[in-house]
Amino acid sequence: MTRSVAVFGAGGKMGFRVAKKLFDAGYDLRAIEIGEAGKKRLTDGGIEPVGIDAGLDRAEVVVLALPDNIIGKVAAEIEPKLPAGTMLLILDAAAPYADDLPKNRPDLTYFVGHPCHPPLYNDETEWDARRDYHGGVAKQAIVCALMQGPEAHYAVGAEICEAMWSPVTTTHRVTTEQLAILEPGLSEMLAMCMVDVMCEAVDECETKYGIPRQAAHDFLIGHLNVEIAMWFGYSPKVPSDAALRLLRFGKSKIMREGWRDALSPAVVREAAELIVNAK
Repeated sequence: MTRSVAVFGAGGKMGFRVAKKLFDAGYDLRAIEIGEAGKKRLTDGGIEPVGIDAGLDRAEVVVLALPDNIIGKVAAEIEPKLPAGTMLLILDAAAPYADDLPKNRPDLTYFVGHPCHPPLYNDETEWDARRDYHGGVAKQAIVCALMQGPEAHYAVGAEICEAMWSPVTTTHRVTTEQLAILEPGLSEMLAMCMVDVMCEAVDECETKYGIPRQAAHDFLIGHLNVEIAMWFGYSPKVPSDAALRLLRFGKSKIMREGWRDALSPAVVREAAELIVNAK
């Protein structure tokens, strides 16, 4: 049986990527889009855009490929149209973790999925895959959570996510809270923060100390390659004793006490609420 999947925001940048994957995989796709630019993108891609009512009619799964700050509003508007057993599939944990989904429909399934994106160290040999940083060409893992609904629906949600983000190497199952700790916690508040600081450090090398920017850039990127490989187990971890002493000294200068609290459920929930309440 071909599953019927409605995708809200199917003509957007993210929505079009997942809609095209579902279309190419042979699903009964209902590409819901109200914007003219999005409709044109769909039409140019060989996909017919549809309206809300036509898209929702007998849809088994409804994918909300929408900005986090309007997911709750759209979900509230469409939930009266959804029969019991319909799955709402959300592509990020922020809105679900901030309790922004309808609370009066225990008969609906809420499923959350998110891609890990292609890893730094992989076995890709084709040039297009090696240069694919977001996913869709290169292989990647994904993370999924069944927030609400019958256990049998986990396999359905994972199947849709694997199709949307194919090719997929591994599908990790976590709770909704754990997925929120991964994003926005681990990936954005922690990792993106540190990457941004490293970029600022390259600026500092150039503007304050007169080091040619390309020299600072090359030096940092090369060292990141070997240090990430060592610390994350892709290469033997063999830093010198002096390097480890400087690591401890550097962390004392850079890292605040209590930085691990950024991954705590309380802080992650605050972050999720910040995302969904953005104007």
